[in-house]
Amino acid sequence: MALRAPNEEYIHELLGKGIREHDRGNWDYRDIAIEINKVPHAEGSAQVDIGSTKVLAGVKIDVGMPLPDKPDEGALITGAELLPLAAAEYETGPPSPEAIEFARVVDRGIRAAEVIDLGSLFIEKDKVWTVFVDIYVLNYDGNLFDAGTLAATSALLSARMPKYEDGKVTREGKLAKLKTNGITTSCTFAKVGGKLLLDPNANEEEIMTTRLTVANDENVVRAMQKGLSGSFTFEEIEKMIDTTFEKSKYLRGIVKKAVGE
Repeated sequence: MALRAPNEEYIHELLGKGIREHDRGNWDYRDIAIEINKVPHAEGSAQVDIGSTKVLAGVKIDVGMPLPDKPDEGALITGAELLPLAAAEYETGPPSPEAIEFARVVDRGIRAAEVIDLGSLFIEKDKVWTVFVDIYVLNYDGNLFDAGTLAATSALLSARMPKYEDGKVTREGKLAKLKTNGITTSCTFAKVGGKLLLDPNANEEEIMTTRLTVANDENVVRAMQKGLSGSFTFEEIEKMIDTTFEKSKYLRGIVKKAVGE
């Protein structure tokens, strides 16, 4: 985990020189790595490292009841846990507001982009497949949203479907892949000292005045989440959306390489 800046002057001094920690520009990501099948007993799993931030996502698929208003569709349930080993400020206990927001932002992008074909998860009357996506922060150094979205998406794309036969769930033998529709990614921006920064690390997040996460697939913005009390101009939002579409090509390429597509 990166050392936190003792005060704002350190980060502002770097930005004044046109540089950031990790020797990158304002619109650059840190190094990104994706490794799938990290959890042998999960239907699908992936670990994503963005710099020193490490996030693990696991997918479990089981039989459940459909939602009352969607009797012919399966369900997606996303949860997140900020493990105490990941950062000094994380604690055990019920999910914190930060963990709840984290899970909801990741879930919203995937759900809005219809990455999972929920209609294909129908089994029979009152029986559908429920897809559980559990996200764990292993090490925090900023930008959990993008790491979580990449991890959850990669885990879903690599997931194998159990079989439902004679009233029993089977997870052995040759299993087909979970039916998915494309890839969703997100780009998170922070405003620090009046400057926009892509992929903020922990030091930058500590002093940012506002934050925006934009989730998209290849052609459409699917979800946006703003954080903190600061504001963006219309021109800044346009710039961040344009940058999201540009960077998403790079992010999708990393996902495709990891899952073998």
